[in-house]
Amino acid sequence: MSRISVDEARELWLHASDDELKRLAQIARTRFHEPKHATYMVMRIINYTNVCVAQCDYCAFYVLPNQEGGYVLSGDEVFAKIDDLLEVGGDLVAFNGGFNPKLPLEFYCDLFASVRERYGDRVEFYALTIAEFVYLADRAGLTHAEAAARLREAGVHWVTGGGSEILTEDFRKRHAKFKYTVRDYLEAQRAIVEAGLRTTATMVIGFDETLDERLEHLQRTRDLQDDLLRDGLDGLFSFLCWTYKPYGTAFGGREIPPQEYWRWIALSRIFLDNVKHIRTSVLTQNEDAFRALDYGADDFDLPLEDEVTQKAGATIELDLESLLAVPRKLGYTVEYRRAERPAALTA
Repeated sequence: MSRISVDEARELWLHASDDELKRLAQIARTRFHEPKHATYMVMRIINYTNVCVAQCDYCAFYVLPNQEGGYVLSGDEVFAKIDDLLEVGGDLVAFNGGFNPKLPLEFYCDLFASVRERYGDRVEFYALTIAEFVYLADRAGLTHAEAAARLREAGVHWVTGGGSEILTEDFRKRHAKFKYTVRDYLEAQRAIVEAGLRTTATMVIGFDETLDERLEHLQRTRDLQDDLLRDGLDGLFSFLCWTYKPYGTAFGGREIPPQEYWRWIALSRIFLDNVKHIRTSVLTQNEDAFRALDYGADDFDLPLEDEVTQKAGATIELDLESLLAVPRKLGYTVEYRRAERPAALTA
C-alpha cells in the first residue's frame, strides 16, 4: 500500500464508504500489527492545577488566577492518586493542568523528581503536554532544548503531544489566541525528542474545524515524523485522536457521532503511514471507542480520572473488566502494555 497525498485523503473522506475505509485501514494496520490483536493501558490523568490564563473557549475546566475554586494539588495528594492507580493494576500517570502563572518550572521539576524518587520504574508518567511545556519554557526564559534538559534531569521520560487540538494557525486564532503558534508547538516537540525524551501525537476533532484544517493537521504530523525518523531519532510513539466535549464550555456546540470518529481514525491510519500506534479514545467515546479497532486503531487506555474532559461532559467507567469485554466480543485479543522507557535513558 503506497503513501497517499492530501488530495487522495480528501477524496477518501468525501467518497469512500465505511467498508472501504475499514478495508484500507486494516491493510495499513498490518504494517505494524497482527490482525485482531490490540494493546491497552490503565492510567490516571492527574490535573494538578485548574488555574490557567490560556482562556481557550473549548475548555470547561479552567479558572483564572485569584478566582474562586482555583487549586494546586499538594505532593501528598498527587501520591494518593498514584497509590490508588497502583491498587487497581495501573502504572501510567499523565499530568495535565494549565498555564498557572504562579507555578514556575522549578515547581514541576521538584514534583516530577519526587514522583520518580518515590515510585522508581513502578510508575511511568507523562510530564506535562507540549502546550504546557512551551508556556513554562517561555516564562523561565529558556530555550526548548534547555527546558527539556531540566525535565530530563528531574526524571522525566515522556512529554505528551497534548494541547495540539487542531494544528493550524486559523484554529488557534479562533479558539486559543493566547496559546503557542503551530511553529512553537512543532519546534518544542522536536527539541523534546532531541533531548532523548519520548513524545506522542494528538488531535481533537469536532469543534468547527474544516476538512482542510483536519488534513493540514495530519500532514504536519506526518512531516514531523518523517523529519525525526530521517535524522535517526525515536520519533512520535503514537497518534491519539479524541473528540471535543462541548458541555459547559464557552464555545458550546454538539458532539460528532461515533461513525464520524471511526472514519477519521481509519483515515488517520491510512495517512500516517510512519506512525506505529493509532490509539482510540475510551475517555471521550466510552464503549464506542472499541469499534475504532476495526477502523485501524491498535491501542487504547482505560482512564480512571480526567477532570478536564469530565468537566466538559465525559463519563468514566471504572469497571475495567466490563470495558475489556467489549473488544473481546469484537474478536480482539487484548494485551496490557507498559509505557516504554526511552532508549536514550536506558542504562
